[in-house]
Amino acid sequence: MSGPSRVGSGAQPGAARQGRRDFVTQAALLLGGVALGASCVPNPARVGPLGTEPARGAPGSDGTTRRRKLGQLEVSEVGAGCMSISANYGPPADVAQGIDVIRTAHQRGVTFFDTAEVYGPYTNEELVGEALAPIRHEVVIATKFGFDIGGARGLDSRPEHIRHAVEGSLRRLRTDRIDLYYQHRVDPSVPIEDVAGAVKALIAEGKVLHFGLSEASATTLRRAHAVQPVAAIQSEYSFMERTPERNGVLAACEELGVGFVPWGPIGMGYLSGTLDARTRLDSASDLRSGFERFSGESLSANQPIVDLLRRFGATRGATPAQVALAWLFAQKAFVVPIPGTRNPSHLRENLASVDLRPLEMAWRAAGITAVVTDSQDIILLTSRLAWRFRRLTDVLELLD
Repeated sequence: MSGPSRVGSGAQPGAARQGRRDFVTQAALLLGGVALGASCVPNPARVGPLGTEPARGAPGSDGTTRRRKLGQLEVSEVGAGCMSISANYGPPADVAQGIDVIRTAHQRGVTFFDTAEVYGPYTNEELVGEALAPIRHEVVIATKFGFDIGGARGLDSRPEHIRHAVEGSLRRLRTDRIDLYYQHRVDPSVPIEDVAGAVKALIAEGKVLHFGLSEASATTLRRAHAVQPVAAIQSEYSFMERTPERNGVLAACEELGVGFVPWGPIGMGYLSGTLDARTRLDSASDLRSGFERFSGESLSANQPIVDLLRRFGATRGATPAQVALAWLFAQKAFVVPIPGTRNPSHLRENLASVDLRPLEMAWRAAGITAVVTDSQDIILLTSRLAWRFRRLTDVLELLD
């Protein structure tokens, strides 16, 4: 290949066309906002280098997983998001199938399972409770409160509602304690200090062991943490959704000793490489159908990022989904992704990503923070330099 031309240390790529159609069709930012809308595009100069080497803990029950910590809560390095088994990604799976997938995950070393009362609603907690009841002492269960299910309030994090919600979750989960209890969404009508205080009382009673927040700002995290230590914050974070890097949440987690749990770590399925512009999602049962990134136009525009994952992984024996998960493992030691699936083969694929240490190290060696297209060029931003290429294959040859 011909050598790359240096754009300059920390250089910004050329100005992207501002029109909405041009933005989407040019795939203005890869490995960053990726056709999520112009307001989501990060400033590449502000995207930090990859994180430091995560600390390694003991392997899981079958040697396939290691341990990480969310605050003081130890969990498997990769968790299991259970939502998609029961809701929001098409019609619910058969209960027997869901139980089998959850128990298989545990057999393969997963100890961290995520659900919420609103998934179904209620049916996902019931499924998780039934699946994990025989092995309850071996696992960590996370669930969430914060919605007025069936009511008119929408969000509801009033202390009296939290106390009511926890009793329902305990019953459906067939347990006497919830290991990690998240506020599902911040309720602007209830001071976060009141929410943290209500969970603190539940911790004192032994009904909850650890407190978490979901989709909260760094400021909200700090305010809550001052009342009751927060073990983890859960927000969308992936190879293509990088907001936590820019809004201060990851930095606050690192400063405060709070874990970070990415939902949608495989881009809500897009980074698996199984969706394309021809994909049609059911608007009645699949929440992704309402996301702009899953429109045919955006799916087509973002295809180069999946191609990059596929090519990067091909020489390392990894699938696009595994490369995406390995990228998350390479960020910070306190990041614990929770990919979700109802498919046993996808489960095996996801869990195999924890053994791809050479792949994770390749991400570190490359120091990749972003790939941007401007006109016909592709710009690869590393921790120190920006290089300009004419063809995607040149980028891939460099990474090899």
